[in-house]
Amino acid sequence: MTALSPAYRDAALEALSAKEVDVLVIGGGVVGAGCALDAVTRGLTVGLVEARDLASGTSSRSSKLLHGGLRYLEMLDFGLVREALRERGLILQRLAPHLARPVRFLYPLKHRGWERVYAGAGVTLYDTMALSGSLPRHRHLTRRGALRACPALRRESLVGALQYYDAQVDDARHTMFLARTAASHGAHVATRAEVVGFLREGERVTGVRVHDLEHDRTYEIRAHQVINATGVWTDDTQSLVGERGQFHVRASKGIHLVVPRDRIHSSTGLILRTASSVLFVIPWGRHWIVGTTDTGWSLDKAHPAASAKDIDYLLTEVNKVLARPLERADVEGVYAGLRPLLSGESESTSQLSREHSVSSPVPGLVVVAGGKYTTYRVMAKDAVDACVHSLARTVPRSVTDRVPLLGADGYPALWNRRGLLAAESGLHVARVEHLLGRYGSLVHELLDLIRDDPGLARPIEGADDYLRAEFVYAAAAEGARHLVDVLTRRTRISIETFDRGVVAAPHAAELMGRVLGWTPSQREREVENYRLRVEAERASQEQQDDETADAARLGAPEVVPVRVV
Repeated sequence: MTALSPAYRDAALEALSAKEVDVLVIGGGVVGAGCALDAVTRGLTVGLVEARDLASGTSSRSSKLLHGGLRYLEMLDFGLVREALRERGLILQRLAPHLARPVRFLYPLKHRGWERVYAGAGVTLYDTMALSGSLPRHRHLTRRGALRACPALRRESLVGALQYYDAQVDDARHTMFLARTAASHGAHVATRAEVVGFLREGERVTGVRVHDLEHDRTYEIRAHQVINATGVWTDDTQSLVGERGQFHVRASKGIHLVVPRDRIHSSTGLILRTASSVLFVIPWGRHWIVGTTDTGWSLDKAHPAASAKDIDYLLTEVNKVLARPLERADVEGVYAGLRPLLSGESESTSQLSREHSVSSPVPGLVVVAGGKYTTYRVMAKDAVDACVHSLARTVPRSVTDRVPLLGADGYPALWNRRGLLAAESGLHVARVEHLLGRYGSLVHELLDLIRDDPGLARPIEGADDYLRAEFVYAAAAEGARHLVDVLTRRTRISIETFDRGVVAAPHAAELMGRVLGWTPSQREREVENYRLRVEAERASQEQQDDETADAARLGAPEVVPVRVV
């Protein structure tokens, strides 16, 4: 089982600089990690480099849904919906059953008669297009039935409802598992490795120059084909080539609020119509996620800021249907992400395509952009297909629809044995369920850590949902290099606690430091950097517009500075 350990990372960079690979992927988001897995499972030699952490951009800041997109049916984009629903079924049933799970939604109806027929027809089509039957079909509810499922709703806000199912996933963990699965098949994966230039032979791209941000070293990595899978940074990466791309990517900002589960009395999620889009209230463990917005963004891409205006908008919209309104004080977490949308010259973000495109602007370089989280595997397949077309040899077709991620094999049996695992480990069964939902069949590696050091079975101070063993494991096996990697992506402490993880930070740093060899001063520096990050985010969320919110967020230093193209 390949662990993304510190030693593995260093060895990966050395291996990539020593020998030309078939495919080098730039970008450690869900599409880049998917490309690496697709290519390596076709028998190609593969490298993946990421300037920050795995999933540090859009792929850790989504609505965390695996869905076809009901609203795309209204746009008559049946192909996109059918494709996404097929991928949803694959992830749930075969590829990552340990990370993905069904989620139930209630769609309140405001008008009698026509709306039930209209919305009901759409959801019927949605269920039919899913084909697999892996999730229950929708139901029609009376107002009384809807209020029974969601007592939090104002009685006068609905006349009835539809109930349907979609799925959700922890996007950052899923992306990390994609990269780790690629590594287990032989791909070389290196984070904190920034591409600073392209290698050329005439017009052909033949590789990249990479700056190792951890050790301040520069490597040349040669590749037959390079894939630019950098999402909202696509145009920035393309500028390093010195060639105008065949399409451009615009960023649309979406923000989400996280509130405790007891603030909304409901056994189901909600989907609500707003004037410009839809609003989700999504169950998330002991919390709810409320989102999202859809506004153009042209400021800092690494740390998009949520303004007070954004937060107030979501609270206003969700409070239109809640009997007990949410207040600003109820918000324990806020996060903002950028959608990479394919752009023309002057469209508004609501009109930009969620479909993806693949192009080869110069020989040796493939660019993939657009799309949505759920369809990452199709995007990766199309990008690698474009590479294969130029490799001048026979390469097998994509097999990623039949390649489960690490942790998937044996998961259903382990879930059925969770009571026995609890008895054997001494953990409460609820703790075992938590670990199974985050690690699947790799849970044994966590239990081995606890067996060797029983103190790791305790919850970490300041974030009771997570065990101390998870922080050691994140640094030893999941590629976490810095405190922020663990508090915001390997776990979700940064948005699931009112203090945003400040209390847990020193304890997490001590545990990570054991693996990463941090000195006391390094631990203090990591904790201080995280505290400044939280302080800057809180300040940005008090600002009234994007410009001042962005300026406030940029007040915190990067834990590892990345050059801005």
